[in-house]
Amino acid sequence: MDNINLKGIEKTYYMGDVEVRALRGIDLTVEKGEFVAIMGASGSGKSTLMNIIGCLDTPTKGSYSLNGTLVNDMKKNRLADIRNGMIGFVFQGFNLLSRSTALENVTMPLLYNRTQHISSHKAKGIKALDMVGLKDRMKHEPNQMSGGQQQRVAIARALINEPAIILADEPTGNLDSKTSSEIMVLFQQLNEKGITIILVTHESELALYAKRVVVLKDGLKIKDEPVKNRKSASKEYKNISSREEKFLNGNSSKEV
Repeated sequence: MDNINLKGIEKTYYMGDVEVRALRGIDLTVEKGEFVAIMGASGSGKSTLMNIIGCLDTPTKGSYSLNGTLVNDMKKNRLADIRNGMIGFVFQGFNLLSRSTALENVTMPLLYNRTQHISSHKAKGIKALDMVGLKDRMKHEPNQMSGGQQQRVAIARALINEPAIILADEPTGNLDSKTSSEIMVLFQQLNEKGITIILVTHESELALYAKRVVVLKDGLKIKDEPVKNRKSASKEYKNISSREEKFLNGNSSKEV
């Protein structure tokens, strides 16, 4: 069964008397376990599309089905349950609470999950942090962690309710190349475990880590095809680390 099925999706905004057609008849199917990159320049409609997929916004026209159930007619409480239980969100800005520990940030969504018992929160949070390699940082606050570690905390928070889908909006936008590849290692590993990943990015290099790329322009889908010569994030991370090591060793020998 398809995880996501969009047909004829349109989204129109009104800014005063100006009509802005952010999406113009998008058809898109994403099957369970896919890793899809949605690309496009600023204003192409990619973030609007992600907001609709994530049940953060509703289309002006068209239909959206999630696991065979029509989303269009769902009430606010049902949409909130889907956002909290079925979909995990990762954003460019991390969106962590600055005075809360990593563990507290990760377990925050559980407070809004009506199916969870409070007694299990800590254990689930530690498990999620362990999945992203940060179990030993669970008592650290965001200002005590690097940008890459903060983003991994954000990913752990997205994983806390065991979602079927992760939506990542420019998740490496604030990170350097090495840390970006480290984050993409994590996404590829999660995808190998069967989690559907939808990555929104304007970077063509980042899209090469996905299995399929969808390109938007002016609210229209202009390309939808498998990724050729897909990159391994773990290999890229090792290559960058190796280059850094050679550079540092070279500089050390010059200083001597």
